[in-house]
Amino acid sequence: MPLSKGTPVESEVLIIGGGNAGVSLAARLHRYGVKDVAVVEPQDTHFYQPLFSHIAGGRANASEATRPQRSVMPQGVEWIRDSAVDIDPESNTVSLASGRQLGFGHLVVCPGLQLDWDKIPGLADAVHSPSGASHYEFTLAAKSWRLLHGLKAGTAVFTMPSGPIKCGGAAQKPMYLACNYWREQGVLQDIRVVMVQPYPTVFGVPGVDEELNRKIAEYGIELRLNSELVSVDASAQNALIRNNATGLAEELHYDVLNAVPPQSAPDWLKATELPAPGDPGGFVDVDPQTLRHVRFPNIWSLGDAAATTNSKSGGALRKQTKVLAKNLVAAREGKPLTEKYDGYSVCPFTVARSSVVFAEFDDQYRPMPSIPKVPTWKASRASWIVDRDIFPKVYWNLILKGRA
Repeated sequence: MPLSKGTPVESEVLIIGGGNAGVSLAARLHRYGVKDVAVVEPQDTHFYQPLFSHIAGGRANASEATRPQRSVMPQGVEWIRDSAVDIDPESNTVSLASGRQLGFGHLVVCPGLQLDWDKIPGLADAVHSPSGASHYEFTLAAKSWRLLHGLKAGTAVFTMPSGPIKCGGAAQKPMYLACNYWREQGVLQDIRVVMVQPYPTVFGVPGVDEELNRKIAEYGIELRLNSELVSVDASAQNALIRNNATGLAEELHYDVLNAVPPQSAPDWLKATELPAPGDPGGFVDVDPQTLRHVRFPNIWSLGDAAATTNSKSGGALRKQTKVLAKNLVAAREGKPLTEKYDGYSVCPFTVARSSVVFAEFDDQYRPMPSIPKVPTWKASRASWIVDRDIFPKVYWNLILKGRA
């Protein structure tokens, strides 16, 4: 595909997004011998998002989840501090917010998801009110813990939306951490805890559901299955919950609301030719195994913005990065794409202040343990150490350097 007249190829591989996907892929490609790589990323702070739920549950400090973006960019990779606003796959160009146009040989689209606060009336006001928060936004995660920590009696409501979101299980984590803390403080019996879950089971993976249901019963949590938050009145502290199976609505008065917003691909990406026709989420239309675009062979995507069939998570992304990097190198050399992503995903549930349940599963939510016959779906202290202490070190020191 020739470039439009006057648009030079700025980078052999141009990556949109400097989060986990973009940085780890850039590092891996550089290690594989692709030396002309650039990353478009406007933010000057890089976030380790799995720690957000630990921050909201009082088990991590906010400072542990951030590093300067400059410090994580791989050596030899160009960092373009700007935002993508459009992609023209016919002319192989990316338009930036500054007005600059970049030409590319191969393009990797991984800008992550946007948080669609406005899709639930009143939600944006609620999470910025004195009694609401959300651990899906870094600036609100510490507020979640302040509210949960300070609650001695009343009602705490935790909600999760339907549709694709970042690590769906993370929606539940601060709830378990808070319940464990309230029990330690002797006030759990005075707090009504309600979890709103849009699906028929608490998570959907056999074994994991049983372990989570055991913890839910242990803490006395009221579980609303097949249900969603449909609106919030922040001034009255009322949340309207709808049961999608029956159509019935329930109004809950809350003292603390910790809500997870609906999510989708960024609006600017939705407006390009890259999503599948009619896809309201705007996800990049890739082959879910090779991660190559189904219509534009020099465009790729991975992570949260890719239209893959797996549950979106950092564990899924780690496998996708290796697949995409090897396939892109093969494509540059005119070779077949032999690497296949197998749909693996993982979600560590922090079910207490020192124990974790590991859910490892495929894109059909069937168990897919990394270590066969080891019941990682059982709550354990060892899993807590892996999730809380080891994974962050692996992330900063290995994953972002393309070595894990």
